[in-house]
Amino acid sequence: MTPRVREILSWYGSDNPGTLANLARLLNHGKLKGTGKMVILPVDQGFEHGPARSFAKNPDGYDPHYHVELAIEAGCNAYAAPLGFIEAVARNYAGEIPLILKVNNSDVLFGNKSPISAVTSSVDDALRLGCSAIGFTIYPGSSERKNMYEEIAHASREAKKAGLATVIWSYARGEQISKEGETAIDVIAYSAQIACQLGAHIVKVKPPTSHIEQDAARKVYESQGIKITQLSDRIRHVVQSCFNGKRIVIFSGGEVKTTDELLQEVKQLAQGGAFGSIMGRNAFQRPKKEAITLLHNVMESFSGTNI
Repeated sequence: MTPRVREILSWYGSDNPGTLANLARLLNHGKLKGTGKMVILPVDQGFEHGPARSFAKNPDGYDPHYHVELAIEAGCNAYAAPLGFIEAVARNYAGEIPLILKVNNSDVLFGNKSPISAVTSSVDDALRLGCSAIGFTIYPGSSERKNMYEEIAHASREAKKAGLATVIWSYARGEQISKEGETAIDVIAYSAQIACQLGAHIVKVKPPTSHIEQDAARKVYESQGIKITQLSDRIRHVVQSCFNGKRIVIFSGGEVKTTDELLQEVKQLAQGGAFGSIMGRNAFQRPKKEAITLLHNVMESFSGTNI
């Protein structure tokens, strides 16, 4: 146990030893173990976007075993997926990498300006499959947010009681938020704060742009001189919004990018104090050898050896 990991665990003073042990497992696994940084491979895209959109670029990805093997070989801190993918691999790879069960999911077969994900698995499933944490998506700004907040409150309470950590994907979306506003700096920081207030140990948000969505927030950003010009500045602000940096906040890889674009973005994330990345399509849609090299470069940026 490194001093940095001990420091991070000290931020979660209300948690029981089981939850702290599972959080430590996430922080002490893979190439970044002990650094306080993490890179997680998430593969919920088959459920969220459909199999062809997710896996046709690299057909090996249709096989659930491919993804967990990629995460293991690359030295990721954890592998996150919905129930079906985790059930397909949990026995064969038991103990080889921490698993995160994504307990709610949505699809794109029904368009909805007020999104809400369905609860598709449970804390009992996570325990049965040997997972270290549950994952849950919320959509701040959706008219359905009340239901989602209540669902994660219940799921997180049950997870913590069982000694599991909670990871919240926090994506603002809804009728009153513009498309540009979904990644606005004020909206991303607010979404991250909401996830922290809902009890997340780890918060996942998108990298923010310099756009400010809310007029009331714009006045404060301008009057207080909050720096948002550079991505590193915006990341620093989001981390500050997560209990002044006392909650783990990691950033999604987002839409598929070129390798150079992605690595430049990751360097800015690292410089801004991000705790890491959760990178799905930008990894598994590449051939495995290329994906492993990419993930290693990302990890080096967060470890401070490639900035």
